[in-house]
Amino acid sequence: MQEIFEFGGSTIHYLDTGKGDTIVLLHGFGEDSQIWNRQIALLSQNHRLIVPDLPGSGNSSMLSTPDTIEAYAAAIEALLNHLSVNKCIILGHSMGGYITLAFAEAYPERLLGWGLIHSTAFADSEEKKLNRQRGIELMQQYGAYAFLRNTIPNLFAESFKKQKPEVLDQLIESAKAFTAEACCAYYKAMQLRPDRTQVVSGSKIPVLFVLGTEDVAAPLNDLLQQVHLPPTAYIH
Repeated sequence: MQEIFEFGGSTIHYLDTGKGDTIVLLHGFGEDSQIWNRQIALLSQNHRLIVPDLPGSGNSSMLSTPDTIEAYAAAIEALLNHLSVNKCIILGHSMGGYITLAFAEAYPERLLGWGLIHSTAFADSEEKKLNRQRGIELMQQYGAYAFLRNTIPNLFAESFKKQKPEVLDQLIESAKAFTAEACCAYYKAMQLRPDRTQVVSGSKIPVLFVLGTEDVAAPLNDLLQQVHLPPTAYIH
C-alpha cells in the first residue's frame, strides 16, 4: 500500500516495503511506480525498497516549484530524510536515471551505489532537444495520452512487443492518467539537463549499467562510451 509525503507543494505517493539495505527505484517518463512490480517481488525479499511515483506521475501531484531534474532529485533526498534513511542505493530507469545522476552529483554522501537502467549521462543532443520541443507542442495540442499512445511502443524491441503484448497494453492504458502539463514539464526538464559524465567518472562507489542491444531511446553505442568511466562498474 502506498504512503504519502508532502514536498514542494506536491503530494508524493510511495511504496516502502521489505527489510535490509535500502534501494530506491525511480521510474521513467510515461511510467509510474508500477513499472517496478516484478522487481519489487524479488528485491524486497532481502532489501528495503522505496518506490515513489515521481511528482506528476501515478498518484503524485506536480511540484509547485519549476520542474527540473535537480528538483526531482531534491524531492527524493527529502523523502529519504522523511524516512530517516541515511544511505541507500538508487536505480533509475530512463528519466529516473537522469534524476539518479543529479542525486549522485548533489548528495554523493547519501549513496552506497547507484545505477542507470537504459539511461545516459549525456545531455540531449540538439536534434534530441528539437524532438522534445516537437513533443511538447504535440502534447499541448492533442493531450498527453495521444502522444504517449504513439510513442510508448517505440521504447520496446520488436521481439519483446511480440512476446509480451500485455505489458505494452498495460503501459498504454496507464498513460491515460498523465496530464499534458506534467509530461511537458518532464520534457522541458530533460531538455535542460546538463551533461553529467563527470559524475560517472568521478564516482567513488559502484555504478551499475543495464543496457539493451535493441534500445532506441538509450542507444548501446552511447552507453558503451560511459561504462568504462567509473573506477568500479557492473554491466548487464
